[in-house]
Order: sequence, then C-alpha cells, then structure tokens
Amino acid sequence: MTDATENQPIVHHWVDGAEYLSTSGRTAPVYDPALGVVTKQVALADQAEIDAVVASAKAAFPGWRDTSITKRQQVLFTFRELLASRKAELADILTSEHGKVLSDALGEITRGLEVVELATGFPHLIKGEYSENVSTGVDVYSLRQPLGVVGVISPFNFPAMVPMWFFPIAIAAGNTVVLKPSEKDPSAANWLAELFTEAGLPDGVLNVLHGDKVAVDGLLEHPDVKSISFVGSTPIAQYIYETAAKNGKRVQALGGAKNHMLVLPDADLDLTADAAINAGFGSAGERCMAISVVVAVEPVADELIEKITQRMAGLKTGDGRRNCDMGPLVTEAHRDKVAGYIDIAATDGATVVVDGRGIEVDGAAEGFWLGPTLLDNVPVTSRAYTEEIFGPVLSVVRVSSYEEGVALINNGAFGNGTAIFTNDGGAARRFQNEIEVGMIGINVPIPVPVAYYSFGGFKDSIFGSNKAYGVHGFDFFTREKAVTSRWLDPSHGGINLGFPQN
Repeated sequence: MTDATENQPIVHHWVDGAEYLSTSGRTAPVYDPALGVVTKQVALADQAEIDAVVASAKAAFPGWRDTSITKRQQVLFTFRELLASRKAELADILTSEHGKVLSDALGEITRGLEVVELATGFPHLIKGEYSENVSTGVDVYSLRQPLGVVGVISPFNFPAMVPMWFFPIAIAAGNTVVLKPSEKDPSAANWLAELFTEAGLPDGVLNVLHGDKVAVDGLLEHPDVKSISFVGSTPIAQYIYETAAKNGKRVQALGGAKNHMLVLPDADLDLTADAAINAGFGSAGERCMAISVVVAVEPVADELIEKITQRMAGLKTGDGRRNCDMGPLVTEAHRDKVAGYIDIAATDGATVVVDGRGIEVDGAAEGFWLGPTLLDNVPVTSRAYTEEIFGPVLSVVRVSSYEEGVALINNGAFGNGTAIFTNDGGAARRFQNEIEVGMIGINVPIPVPVAYYSFGGFKDSIFGSNKAYGVHGFDFFTREKAVTSRWLDPSHGGINLGFPQN
C-alpha cells in the first residue's frame, strides 16, 4: 500500500457552479482499492469553508424557489439526458475509487437515474389542494413549498446512487443543496454537480462540500440548513438523527442492516442459490441491502450449501476494470475488519465452508482483497451473526420451521430488507404480513423499491419516519402552508361597473 502525497491532485469543493479551492490545509488520501495506492487527495473543510458553501446555497435559494416549474422541469430533463449519455464516464470514476466492477457501477447509476426520472414528474407531486366555500364565501387551499438549504450526507458504498436518492427531488421541489459525500470516494459528487451545471442548473443550487466529521457536524449544527438526509451505519445514523433534530432540522437517517433470506423446503434451490450469490457478493457485499444470512428451513441446508459452493467456485475476484465478478473492498482497514469476522465465527463454532482470505485474484497484490466467504451453522449469539459485516461474507443459519425462521428475523435489531424463497403463495402472503421489516422480496433477493415507491426499513435501520425518494421524498423536501381566504362579493359595495339601477 502506497500513500505518498507529493504531486497528487486534490479534489476540491464545488460551489457556485465551479471548483472552490480549499484553503483549510487538511486533506485525506483517496485510494484505488484494486491497486492499493493513493491516487489523489480530497480536501477536508474547515468551519470557514462550511459557512461559505452554505452561504452560497442560501443566496441561490430565493431565485431557484421562484423559478417556474416549467423551467425547473426542463433543467431536470436535460440533466437526465446528459447523465444517461455519459454514464460510462461516471462508472469509471466509481470503479477507480470504490473498487466495484464496471457492470455494478453502471447498475448503480441506472438506479440513480430512476429517481432523476421520478423527479422530472415533480409538478404532479407538489400540487396543493383546494376546498371551496368551507364557510359562506370562504375558501381554504394548501401550498407545497420548499424548505430552503438542505444537507445530504452520503456513504462510500454508492457514491452516485445514494446522493441521487435525494438531490434531484430536493432540487425539483425548489430547494438548494449542500452534498457532503464520503471522503473515501469523493469524485463522483463533483462530476454530478458539474453535469447538473452543464444542464442549466443555476449557480449555488447544488454544491459539494468535502470533509470529515468537522463538515458533518458543521451541517448538523448550521442554522441555515433546514434538513439533513443521511445513509450509513446505524450508530452514525442515530447520531445524525439526534444531533440534527436537536438543532431543529428535519431528518432522514437510514442506518445499517442484517438482511435475511428465508428459504422454505419447497423453494427452487437453483434459483435460490443464484440469488444468494448475487445478493451476498455483489458489490463485494458493501451494501445495506445485501443478503448476509441465509435462513434454511431443514432439510434444505446441505443441498443449498452445495449449490452455493459450486457457484462460488466460478466467481472471479479482481480489478473491477477487468472481466471480474467482484472487486476489492474499499480500504485496507475495512477489508481487515470484514476478514476478522471469519475468525470470530470460527471461534464461536461456525464452519468455514469457503474462506475468501488469501485467494488468487486478477489484480495487483497490494489491492484490498477478500474473496467470497461462506459460513455454515453460525450461532445466533456470535458477533458474526448479530453485527453488520458489510462485506462478502454469507452466513447460513439452520432452522426447523417457517415459524422459527420468522421469529429469528423478527428478533433481530435491524429491519431493513428481507426475502423469502418459496413456491407457496400462501406462505409468501403470510410472510409479508408477519415479518417486521421495511422492504420485502418474494423470490427477489434485494428488494430495493423502484423510485416511485420509497426506500426505508424498520427498527434500528431507520431513525425517524422519513424514508427516501418516492412520495416520502417529496413530502420531506416540502412543507405545507394552509391559506384561508375570503373575498367580498361586489354586492357588498366597492366598485361596480354595471349600469346604475336608479
């Protein structure tokens, strides 16, 4: 691993439609995970830069708020077309800083595009209501108006998609945005902001603030920031929620997960094994909707494990720019933390069926590698079961019945996503009713809702009640005014241009 900083480019902030050079004197390294080398630095904001970025967004707000719906919609359509035509450029950036394979990066952008497309239809979603003659001569109507400056704090695992869960909707609704991306892979945020400027977005409407906890706390505490949207780990989500709410802000705070796949004895095990591979090891398991636990209702576990193991043997781990199925993990420290859970599981009595440590990869030896890993008979008391691993480690837990499997899932601390694999429609219908999880797949391993529904879980996977995108997104980024009006009829006096009666 190389981290020399001489002559390396610096990723600066994006403010008022242009690069904004940081003078804080603080930077952090940005790695190419497949090479294990630092390729650039990212600026870390100080308080003066935080204030400057928020001030830019605040100054731009009145003009953007009062921009016609038609003009806002045209800018969004142009952004959508530019992004669709140039997504290969963005995919290259994602792979070089996150490590995910190019096909996965392109998939991430496509899912982000879904929300952009939803946002282009925003006029219908911000309409108010009107009631005539609620009392004699009195009408009541409502207006949906933007909040002002809104903050978005996004994670490393989806540097393009997660920001696009929020900023297209916020901008469509008339807000101005300060986006604080992960310092691990910061360049995608600048690229998106520059593309939006090219699409005609006025200066100051979308700004990018780079930084660490100083920048996060600066947004959480700034009096001119009206809301915070966050996706990340549960401890940080809870901190974001509590701190932002204490400072009088609206909050969307989506946390971590431990997603289960319940496999009933009647399931198609080939379909199930394919799904377990895709959901467990796609994006190197670095996603909050990854399946990390297969709950096998006996007697299917042995056969299912055999099928999963056969498929794992054909997976190719390596540099995401090559013809590989799975890339590296995002940093060396994260790779080591994930690998540590394999030892924890083994010590606690689990069987390591496939060990991803030390595998042969198609990439540089210095990359942050950990291959797909499969654990069997993982005790539910083990930290390997109770904690979010966020890596390519798939655990199998064996249960004796549907009821035992549901109880196991419902007893967990998280409630983000889950799936059931079965050919029994009655069991699936019962599952969707009984399971205490926010997003459910029926023979679908990663049930991320399409953009016109909303994303969010239950329990420790969300803090507050505000989900991402869909109708929830437009509700979050607007506030309602109720207007009660009474206009005097000309018969009550005043000017009357009719012919005189006497």
